[in-house]
Amino acid sequence: MTLQTQERRSHGFAMGLLTGTFVGAGLAIWLAPRVASELRERMTESASDIGLQASEQFEQARSRVGEVLGELTRKGQDVRDDVADAVARGAREVEDYAIAAKSDRAAATSVAPKVVTRRNA
Repeated sequence: MTLQTQERRSHGFAMGLLTGTFVGAGLAIWLAPRVASELRERMTESASDIGLQASEQFEQARSRVGEVLGELTRKGQDVRDDVADAVARGAREVEDYAIAAKSDRAAATSVAPKVVTRRNA
């Protein structure tokens, strides 16, 4: 190889390297803003979708909690009503028993003969 051939190869390599560098830099500058804006748009859409999903799940959870609380309230009121009815029935039974006992005692004192005993002094 001659000296001129080596210089041409070195010169050609350097020109190719510089050309590739400029072409690559130009493509990066040309494509980068578009890629960055697309990336921002995708991120914004993803964040919006996540927000909507979170909002929907919150509403579903709130609805379920409301239903459960309503059901618990109804069951609690039913238990309260059952207890009040049982207490009222018990009170009526006690009253009936007391009236019957009072009637029996009055009947026993009016029907029973009086026993008179004398004590020796």
